[in-house]
Amino acid sequence: MERLGTESAFEVLAKAKALEARGREIVHLEIGEPDFDTPEHVLAAAQQALDKGYTHYVPAPGIPELRTAVADFLERTGRLHTTPDRVLVTPGAKPIMFFTIMALCEEGDEVLYPDPGFPMYASIASFAGATPVPVPLREENGFVIDPEELESLITERSKLLILNSPHNPCGSASTPEQLEAIAELANRHDLVVLTDEVYWALRYDGDHHSVLDVDGMAERTILLDGWSKTFAMTGWRLGFGVFPPALVEPITRLVINSVSCTSAFSQHAAIAALEGPWDDVDRMLEAFRERRDVIVSGLNDVPGVSCVEPGGAFYAFPNITELGLSAADLADRLLEEVGVACLPGTSFGAYGEGHLRFSYANSVDNIRRALSAFENLAIS
Repeated sequence: MERLGTESAFEVLAKAKALEARGREIVHLEIGEPDFDTPEHVLAAAQQALDKGYTHYVPAPGIPELRTAVADFLERTGRLHTTPDRVLVTPGAKPIMFFTIMALCEEGDEVLYPDPGFPMYASIASFAGATPVPVPLREENGFVIDPEELESLITERSKLLILNSPHNPCGSASTPEQLEAIAELANRHDLVVLTDEVYWALRYDGDHHSVLDVDGMAERTILLDGWSKTFAMTGWRLGFGVFPPALVEPITRLVINSVSCTSAFSQHAAIAALEGPWDDVDRMLEAFRERRDVIVSGLNDVPGVSCVEPGGAFYAFPNITELGLSAADLADRLLEEVGVACLPGTSFGAYGEGHLRFSYANSVDNIRRALSAFENLAIS
């Protein structure tokens, strides 16, 4: 158990809630979930499924109708041509990470992952007994993986490479040229790739790009995605993975041994999300775009702070090194002194030092309040 880490966003949320219970006003910019309601047609589909008695066990890989809907959705959105038998549905997207790493990695294997990056990558790799190897995401490189630096970290023990675009916590997005170079390395060094694309729909400029766009990469790549971010369904716990054929049966066995299956009624709601209107997603994206512009502009106006404009997701990752405080100290002071909950960059790895992560999944008014409080603290 000592190998297993945690996700500090929930720890900061608990501290913020405790302050609120004592009468403090807190602006919540720590939790990474859309602040929008699940679309009405999805709620209606779930209610209809409950009324029809879809409350029993279903096949471990997911109901056939949903696996087909996922494959059709990926084809329709131009992301991937695949077949339903390669799609596995899980309660949330995290199990796809967990099952992939547990199935592929053991003592002596190395897992390459982005740093800063989602903390579960390193945590689960370590829990499996593998060695997590951070691949630095540097601000001067736009917070994306430098293929040359990645190659310098690959060894004979490298087994799995984790990619994430659009990226949490930096908001960066990969380019086709970068992904071509990474695909060449994966092929040359026989790496399996896990591409985490849960924020794929939240791109502000241009199309979404994936390593799966490169010919032949589907045979060595696991696609991780879900409904949480795209459809504001975080509490529904719905995720899916698309696997190379050889991994489908082993991952299904892990599903059976751990969670049995994903709830039946929620899978019918998931079909409605994939096949229904896209208006709610578009509205959410436009709201995030407005908030992004407000928070990035505001952060760049704070003395001693600079912020790169994120290309996707809903996170700002400002550089605070000129303020002379560690990321953890500044995040603590923001919460305790001025009531702004955010995360230190070090919550996402050692290379996150000198940065904070703000989730702008909150109203423009609250974002402006947080920016004003941050500026007052910075100049005091």
